Amino acid sequence: MKSDLFNNLNSKQLEAVKYNNGPSIILAGAGSGKTRVLVQKVLHLILNSGVSAGSIVMITFTNKAAKEMKSRIEKFTGQKIGKLGYVGTFHSFCSMLLRRDGVQEGVDHNFLIYNTDDQEDLLKPILKNLGTKKYTPSYFLNRISDAKNRLITPDKYINYYSYHGAAQVADVYYQYQKQLTKNRALDFDDLIMKTVQLLTNNRPVLEKYQEKYRYLLVDEFQDTNFAQYALTRLLGQKQQNVTVVGDFSQSIYSWRGADIRNLEKFSGDFPKAKMINLEENYRSTQTILDFAFQVISKNELHPVLELFTNNLPGDEVIYYTAENEEEEALYVANKIEELEARAGSYATIAVLYRTNAQSRVIEEAFLHIGIPYTLIGGIRFYERREIKDVLSYLRLFVNPHDTVATERVKKLGKRRWQQFKALYDEIHQNASTLTTVELMDKVFLQTGYLDTYNADIPEDYTRLENIKELKSVAINFLSLPEFLEQVALVESEYFEGEKKNKEDSVRLMTLHACKGLEFEDVFIVGVEEGILPHSRSSEDIYQLEEERRLFYVGITRAKKRLYITNARRRFIFGRRYESARSRFLESDQPDPTESW
Repeated sequence: MKSDLFNNLNSKQLEAVKYNNGPSIILAGAGSGKTRVLVQKVLHLILNSGVSAGSIVMITFTNKAAKEMKSRIEKFTGQKIGKLGYVGTFHSFCSMLLRRDGVQEGVDHNFLIYNTDDQEDLLKPILKNLGTKKYTPSYFLNRISDAKNRLITPDKYINYYSYHGAAQVADVYYQYQKQLTKNRALDFDDLIMKTVQLLTNNRPVLEKYQEKYRYLLVDEFQDTNFAQYALTRLLGQKQQNVTVVGDFSQSIYSWRGADIRNLEKFSGDFPKAKMINLEENYRSTQTILDFAFQVISKNELHPVLELFTNNLPGDEVIYYTAENEEEEALYVANKIEELEARAGSYATIAVLYRTNAQSRVIEEAFLHIGIPYTLIGGIRFYERREIKDVLSYLRLFVNPHDTVATERVKKLGKRRWQQFKALYDEIHQNASTLTTVELMDKVFLQTGYLDTYNADIPEDYTRLENIKELKSVAINFLSLPEFLEQVALVESEYFEGEKKNKEDSVRLMTLHACKGLEFEDVFIVGVEEGILPHSRSSEDIYQLEEERRLFYVGITRAKKRLYITNARRRFIFGRRYESARSRFLESDQPDPTESW
């Protein structure tokens, strides 16, 4: 027996690693050493239990996670222990199976995999032929993706969806799938859907893989959708050696199809599953963990772990209520300067926010003071596509000879260009008498630019929020030339900031983007009703609990210090609001100034 395999494992981790006779659910809290447990479990199966490496499948959600696990396994043994049956994502695993046996489900061995651009190019002529102009290709692709994640085929679509326009989507879905088949291509959702269909409809193929892959480990189980769960159940139902690992307090991707009910389904399909809770945290102070539990314990739709640590209690959580968003941003910037002076680094600091639009005021405060920053998973505010589009329209009122702006606007469509020219001819002589916001609204009304985006699609909704944030800036500049000058000055500071060391910079990102990361010091800004929880989530219990989980994820990124900020008044989306502190901060303690 490889005895040193169990070094540095706590009692619960050891229990999870050694349990290998039947299904198990490992609820792994934030910072509880989940990856270590998964890797050690695989090593234990191979080195101590005589399990063939080729019979083990590890499903991850990212290629980066798969690479990390492979690296750790090889590092521990000092050599390759035999090729594992598979380590990687659901999509690449399914691609492998389909290339081997997909022909039995009508899938060509040499199928192509279409990315988003390919999908849109395929869909455009379909929409044109069907005379569909109201919605964009991304709208239909979003609806089709949702159906495929639920294993719903085109012919069954209207049996499951009853919203206005469902019949039209069903028609587009049918034609889209027909063209994919003609092109011998699959999209990413097809990879899983076709694999489930293959295993469901072909018993010999299913039994072959159930026999070949006798041990199945699924990471980030809380993020699985209906189709991914169906695949897990099919592969694991015979041998029953299925281990699912996750933390349902960190389930934040329902908008991608993640189904928090998969835990309940798993318990029903695998009734003998052993549940093991990993609650010892190796990342944060107990003070931060106590606050995290205070927040997440209000949720009722999923199991909640109460994390503990042997780390020092640490500093108190700091709460700050600013008068407005500019003061909030300045407070964050000044605190970061203090932290950098002590630690000598910006790279250990993160600023987290609920929506991308919130980055604008933080970015401008950092640029003004000279704090280097890096946007993770995002683009600087004035470099975002929709912002550059709107600015191009406005620049032409000031300078109709601006070829860069002209070319950008023309690319938005011939009809929009003609509509804009008609507007320009009508009002350009009196444009100086109109405010920046009035001009912006006239452009939107005349060209229908906002119709480019569908608020039902998360990515489009984010772009609409960014445009509203641009209006918030514009309201402060009645004169259009002054507004454009301000934008140009901010953009010039972008490029000045590029000269600084990017490695030593504060990380700015949304709460969704921060999952899996950790920082010494974390600021969560805009913790207010309407922002966190988001206004679109506050009336639905499922969405409200997901917003609380999102906050919890942000809190548990902090290792040493945590700052929570909000503003009494906020100029957001073009209007000034009186803000109420988030219900997630409900406490018996008094209203904060800087700290409670």
